[in-house]
Amino acid sequence: MPLRRSGPARRKVATAGTLVTLLSVLAVPGSATATDAAKRPAHPDEDWMGSTIALHEGGDRAGGIEPRASYGRRAVAGVDVSSHNHHVGWSHLRRSGVRFAYVKATEGTNYTNPYFAQQYRGSYHAGMIHGAYHFALPDHSSGATQARYFTHHGGDWSRDGRTLPGALDMEYNPYGATCYGKSARAMVSWIHDFARTYREETGRDAVIYTSTNWWKRCTGNSGKFGRTNPLWIPRYGSSVGTLPGGWQYHSIWQHTSSGHPVGDRNRFNGPFSRLKVLAYGEDDDD
Repeated sequence: MPLRRSGPARRKVATAGTLVTLLSVLAVPGSATATDAAKRPAHPDEDWMGSTIALHEGGDRAGGIEPRASYGRRAVAGVDVSSHNHHVGWSHLRRSGVRFAYVKATEGTNYTNPYFAQQYRGSYHAGMIHGAYHFALPDHSSGATQARYFTHHGGDWSRDGRTLPGALDMEYNPYGATCYGKSARAMVSWIHDFARTYREETGRDAVIYTSTNWWKRCTGNSGKFGRTNPLWIPRYGSSVGTLPGGWQYHSIWQHTSSGHPVGDRNRFNGPFSRLKVLAYGEDDDD
């Protein structure tokens, strides 16, 4: 089971003197530590995949509809989790029919999910195909910097048939301007920087999670990524609706947050054999 370079770092207990020293460094304007603190997400445990979608786009996250009519029996059920889910009962989810899971690994370049190890390893040991995702903060650092941070803290990929390519979570800014203060052109450049670097680090194209409304607003409905990066789309209703520019089809649909015991529920757009292809990589589908 792959867990290379991942998981939260062990924290050393600081002595009183060390703590005073750290506080004094943080108080110095312009210091490296002060800069890092300024860029640290204020509430990363509240930023899970889709947490800002309903707030900005409306709709009842708790009112999502199980898409049996749209998907049929061949679709594969999945979940996505983050630190707000704490310890997850993976065996129960596996028995209920869940076959894949994505786990939040990182946000920006200053946060790792403290429950990542239990969630990531637990889903694997329960017999699921698993993957990791990164909550993007494009106004904090470059796409390349965040891609490397992600791959070094849980978002790496292994050709074991049980690990999905990492996912880039692009959604509304939970801390300020909707598009992180970037023009559409600059946002497309940032995403490209992340995607290119992730491929250099892992050999795989990252999955892109985004809503059609956000994509139109913040990238100008760019069609740049549809041929390379699988699409994961959130829409809490009976269908996926209109897709963002460039994509002819979606790979994963986050259709509701009302599942039990884990709310965020997903459907892979195809049979289990195709999910395994996404895990292995297309080169193995000969």
